[in-house]
Amino acid sequence: MTPAQLHYTSAPPGPDGSGFRFTAVSAGVPQGLLREAEQLIGYEPPRDFPARPDTEELKSFPKAFAFSELSDGGRLLSRSVYTGADYTGRWGNFHAHAVHLPPGARLPDGALPITAWESPRWSDTTPPDGRPGPVDRFEPSGLLRRDGLVAFAASRQPWLAPFFADLRAVAEDPGAGQLVLVEQDSADVAQWIALACAVLPREQAHRLTFTTYTRRPQQARQQIVGVLPSSEQIPQDHRYRVHDCTRRPPSEPVTDTWAQVCARIWIAGRPDLFRDPVDGLGPLTVAALVEGIGLPSDARAVAARWAAERLLPEATLGALIAGLCRDGEDADEPAALAALWERVDGQVPTAVSAPLAARVLASAVRGGGPVPALRPGSLTPQVHADLARALAPVLREGVADAAQPADGRPLTLLRVADLLGVDCQDLLPELAGRLARALVDTAPQERPAAREHPVGHPALRTAETADATAPRLGTPALLDAVHEHPALRLALFGSLDALAAADPPAAARTLAGSGLPVGLQPGFPHLRMCVLAEPGGDRLARFHGALRTAGASPHADPSVLRTALRLVWPAGDLPTGQEASLLLNELGSDLHRAAGTRDLLIDAALAAPADDRDVPALAADLLRCFTTELRPGQRAALLLLEYAGLLGTPGEGEEWVRRVLSLRDGAADPVPDTVLHRAFDALARRLVADSVPESELYALARSGEPELLAAYERAGRSPAVADRLRVVPSYVAVCFRAWSAFPGTHPAWDETGAALLGKVLRPVVKALPAEDVAEVEAALERAGRSKLDAFRSWNRPGALGRLAGRLSGRGRRAEPGAAWPGDVEPPYRGGRR
Repeated sequence: MTPAQLHYTSAPPGPDGSGFRFTAVSAGVPQGLLREAEQLIGYEPPRDFPARPDTEELKSFPKAFAFSELSDGGRLLSRSVYTGADYTGRWGNFHAHAVHLPPGARLPDGALPITAWESPRWSDTTPPDGRPGPVDRFEPSGLLRRDGLVAFAASRQPWLAPFFADLRAVAEDPGAGQLVLVEQDSADVAQWIALACAVLPREQAHRLTFTTYTRRPQQARQQIVGVLPSSEQIPQDHRYRVHDCTRRPPSEPVTDTWAQVCARIWIAGRPDLFRDPVDGLGPLTVAALVEGIGLPSDARAVAARWAAERLLPEATLGALIAGLCRDGEDADEPAALAALWERVDGQVPTAVSAPLAARVLASAVRGGGPVPALRPGSLTPQVHADLARALAPVLREGVADAAQPADGRPLTLLRVADLLGVDCQDLLPELAGRLARALVDTAPQERPAAREHPVGHPALRTAETADATAPRLGTPALLDAVHEHPALRLALFGSLDALAAADPPAAARTLAGSGLPVGLQPGFPHLRMCVLAEPGGDRLARFHGALRTAGASPHADPSVLRTALRLVWPAGDLPTGQEASLLLNELGSDLHRAAGTRDLLIDAALAAPADDRDVPALAADLLRCFTTELRPGQRAALLLLEYAGLLGTPGEGEEWVRRVLSLRDGAADPVPDTVLHRAFDALARRLVADSVPESELYALARSGEPELLAAYERAGRSPAVADRLRVVPSYVAVCFRAWSAFPGTHPAWDETGAALLGKVLRPVVKALPAEDVAEVEAALERAGRSKLDAFRSWNRPGALGRLAGRLSGRGRRAEPGAAWPGDVEPPYRGGRR
């Protein structure tokens, strides 16, 4: 079926009138189509062309070759040319010859519309009989031959990539605006359109609308619009993508990879590579690289990624790798090349993959990216030699780079140097030192503050912790390097041993369980203990296990003892009294002096919790073993601890209160609160016992010591005292006599006694049965009639307030008189009892 044709020009009068009209129309063309076509095929000559051209000048007028979309979905392919004067002699006539393609129809043989440019089938005049002849094909003109298009593309090289970038936007999105081409000749616009249709997918090329010339571009409806420099000015508007090839070439970079690839292929003269690219950009980039066409780095990355997902023939793959390795690269390409290398390594002959392996490795080394793990057989001998020669300076510089984490890239580059045979032995000692410092990072991290000790070794007063972000040992690269490099291993173990001795807990946090092969090298006891440290379990057993692990006797090297102790009891964690005593007695004081661990044992005593019953015995051992070297503050504190353990035993002696207060007050340095609290609590417990000399109670009352009286009140309020008061009436009498004794001696004592009488004793006495109360009174009567009378007066309803007032100095004023031990109040008018 041949397409319908239309002819339009200014013609003499006829059945359809005169002037511009359709002069020949194929049968069956509806009037609506003619009216719409009339709006598309008009022609206005350029303003700067001759007004009355001769025959030769007429040939230079632009030709409006257009492919337009119709409202019914069909297309109109038209050619409008200027013919000069019409039949009346007036200038401005033109002739349009058009072909109508219904919706879905194409030109004969499926030819692209642009191929019909200047085909011999187009006519500049109306058929003599007024009936268009059939058109079974459009023979293309010589202008659009391959060689001519290649030469044209070369002449428009600066505009190619920007044009293709805008072409894709316009072809893919109808709302993306129009692409305007400014050329001196409409034939050049036709060549641009031919370039465009060659690079587009075939279906898009068939739908692409265009016109090679219009004087009014703002009225054009096509996607590509050709204009002359003299055509109407195009406004600065986002709807128009203007490419003026008559002015200076564009300077803005093009980021569209597809556009860049299309431009390079045209410049290379290989339009045959533009097969229907339904699979996207990947096949196009691979085809270009295989044919030796240089592409930008991002395009090579596309080719590498596409090839990595497919199994290409060996010959194609070899040519592709050669193309990929030919030019430079940017940030996107190394990852894509690495993915392709992983895909082909070991799957193709080494001669094919070796250049890619070398490129990937060199890129990673120079660019700082992830270094691939090449096999010894990944490189041919020649590639291996060339790569070693090229990378030796970079590898040595990277191994020695102090700005890089030592256990990261330097180790990786050391492995590459080994693979390529690059000598780095002289760099290993310094690398080992940096590696050790990086692995055992002692920077403190966010953790709860450790308990501070008022006396003792300064290093034990703060929390020593490792940075949570410090590098961890045990990575394959590090362990491999330690196994493979004896010089690195010796230097690393030496540095780590020194750091482990300086801060065992930090070293153990990093090194314990790391798998560091300390068995490969004798010596390094501190490192051994940190690497083989076992967490948890009995601490003394761990301590002895650490000493055995060290492989060195602490008597020969006392620092081993210090490291073992700090591993098991790091800063903020002290031995118990029993543990410290065993450590002292088993190892001896001389070894602790030599190891510098004496203060750890002293701190264990001075900072021990109150419930550690073994501390007094530890204090006695410390006083015995370190007689001449204890500081005055330490000695006084230890003596207090020792005496606190003697209270309530045959060794307590006399004047308990005086001795405790004298030891505290006579110390050159303040006694630690933990020690003072333990001593006061022990003394208070002794003073609330059954048999307490009145002189000790009087010393307590007279001292007025707030902390001691507070400890005494706590002891009186303790559950043990309350339980005993409820079941032993005689103990009730003892407590009444003690808590009501010596009124007025000191205000603090009066308040303490009144509180104990009212808050502790009163509730117990109120709940006692009559027979127990009688037993209490009998015990008090044996101590003296005044004690019984005072108790009965105190025990009467409402009497407690009066007695408490007298005990605290409130109420009726007493007359002067001598106070006797045990009296509730002094006798009046100086009388004796």
